[in-house]
Amino acid sequence: MEKKRKKKPGLFLTVLPLYVFTICFVVGPLLYMIALSFATNGNGSDTIWRFTLDNYKKIGEPVYLESFVQSFQLAITSTVLIMLMGYPFGYFMAKLSEKGKKRMMLLIMIPFWTSSLIRMYGWIIILQAKGVLNGILMKLGLIQEPLKILYSYPAVVVGMVYALLPFMILSVYSSVEKMDWSLVEAARDLGAGRARAFFDVTLKLTLPGLLTGVILTFIPSMGLFFIADILGGNKIVLVGNVIQDQVTRGSNWPFAAALAVVLMILTSLMIWLYRKITHVKDLEGFF
Repeated sequence: MEKKRKKKPGLFLTVLPLYVFTICFVVGPLLYMIALSFATNGNGSDTIWRFTLDNYKKIGEPVYLESFVQSFQLAITSTVLIMLMGYPFGYFMAKLSEKGKKRMMLLIMIPFWTSSLIRMYGWIIILQAKGVLNGILMKLGLIQEPLKILYSYPAVVVGMVYALLPFMILSVYSSVEKMDWSLVEAARDLGAGRARAFFDVTLKLTLPGLLTGVILTFIPSMGLFFIADILGGNKIVLVGNVIQDQVTRGSNWPFAAALAVVLMILTSLMIWLYRKITHVKDLEGFF
């Protein structure tokens, strides 16, 4: 007992910097943002610390509700496309040889060596009227005149998918690689076809990885407003764009904080739902 008591002060001093960092740079700013969301906006950039619910009532206006709707639509569209592309990629990647896995992992990680902003501007070169994509399509005779892809909703979706696809691939890959393949073989031995063995065994066993990928793609897609700025040409207005506009142009920090709090609550609900699903015993309750 005495030895255990002697270890406690040392253990506390070890984790103390972590607690200090969390309080100063995570909990503190969050509490300040919540408090600011109930403050009153003054003249210019001044903030009057007088309690009000006007900032949250203002979010109910159609123009701001539309930004939330567009954010959810874009997040859902991007996540579905990423899931349809990322799951097969991660699945077959896990079945490659060790050399093949390392090569594919290198190819997935290479884009992270470059700033995401630079990569998004690279998509402008590809999608613009005189860009690479239109040039290839016209040479192949598939189109007669350039497609207007840039500064549109599809361009933003392409940017979202490109930026977030690696997170889905890596999540699925990690889940498939740890899977017990003997269970699939047992299902096949018992008469299940490939499709039934996949849906009844493989998909259920890899569902945690798939759900992790969904969370890692859905939540960031709600806030990656710079992609909408670069590839959407201000035609697609997300919640992040509204927050940025309120801070830089409107100088309405309390309203921007209220928008951020609502967005944080919505994303927290998604995380809670994910934890609720993945904590079901053997995921039996999900099926």
